[in-house]
Amino acid sequence: MNRRSITWLTSGHFFTDLNQGALPALLPFLMTEHQLSYAAAAGLMFANSLTSSIIQPLFGFYADRLDRPRLMPWAVLLAGLGLALLGWVDSYAAMFLAVAVSGIGVAAFHPEAARLANLAAGDKKATGIGLFGIGGNAGFAVGPLLGTFLVLAGGLKSTVFFLIPALCVCFFLQQRMRQFGSLSVKAAAAAVQSAPDNWPAFGRLSIVVICRSILFAGLNTFIPLYWIHVLLQSHTAGSSALTVLFSIGVIGTFFGGRWADRYGYLKVIRTGYLLLIPVLLLFVSTEEPTLAMALLIPIGLSLFAPYSPTVVLGQKYLPRRMGFASGITLGLAVSVGGIAAPGLGWLADQYGLAFSFTILTVLPVIAALASYSLPKPAE
Repeated sequence: MNRRSITWLTSGHFFTDLNQGALPALLPFLMTEHQLSYAAAAGLMFANSLTSSIIQPLFGFYADRLDRPRLMPWAVLLAGLGLALLGWVDSYAAMFLAVAVSGIGVAAFHPEAARLANLAAGDKKATGIGLFGIGGNAGFAVGPLLGTFLVLAGGLKSTVFFLIPALCVCFFLQQRMRQFGSLSVKAAAAAVQSAPDNWPAFGRLSIVVICRSILFAGLNTFIPLYWIHVLLQSHTAGSSALTVLFSIGVIGTFFGGRWADRYGYLKVIRTGYLLLIPVLLLFVSTEEPTLAMALLIPIGLSLFAPYSPTVVLGQKYLPRRMGFASGITLGLAVSVGGIAAPGLGWLADQYGLAFSFTILTVLPVIAALASYSLPKPAE
């Protein structure tokens, strides 16, 4: 395993997903400042996610054909720029545009970075992708706390500080282009010797990814609001709950990768979704904040352990199009759920947040069933 390359790719992943992690924590402040409804707040998640879901596979196709890692540093910068502008605009259309710009940056980073992480991982594919995924999960964990801290300290205009780490990471990644370029040469040689693409298996895997995506987006968007409006806790408690989920997600991603390399990709994916079913049902049935917080631990482990084996499985099903496969598995993993977020927001406006959470409990059942249709990948 090329640990130096994995480290830099993981760092870029952290600072890219930091912006997406902060957005849900900013929603309660935006709702208060601009009198937004649940549906309008979810619409901002939709804007951020829609750009990623549509464009990320295109960037993956671009990565497979043109082999240009030089786009990655500028993608990190764009992701931070969009969020930095969010607190400085007043109209809903401008907010929509700002989060969409951030989403384009996210879309541009992931496919190329995941393709290079796969190659840098050597024989420990799931472990390497797991370490890469930890960067993203840690970004989602730190983002809510950072966003809440900045807004409480200096108001919504403090979002401009998200531009500072984006500029720094852009500069440092630019200095590592020769190192990433050598990985790209190796990736091109590996693609020539790879097995044929298995599109039917990849299509079935996409069902699993879509289910996880909607569940992920629902939890990411509504956990802070659930803590504030249903459990009657503070804004800080709502952001802390999201941070707990993603902090546990870091642990789940790390061990999920190691378990997948040891016991098999499919076993980890199936076990994760089967365990998620009863835990999620218990979560939506409680109104006790302490128990709800405690249940975020098994939810985070079950939701995030299948992350890296899913990404690697997609790359193994499409070995000649790893960038495209990464664009789908990583893009759909966050983005398609954002498209469903306005629908969940409408249900929350009509029937309450608890009802929207109840709808989410169906998704791990579908994901578990779909996972049993997946074949073992070719080596």
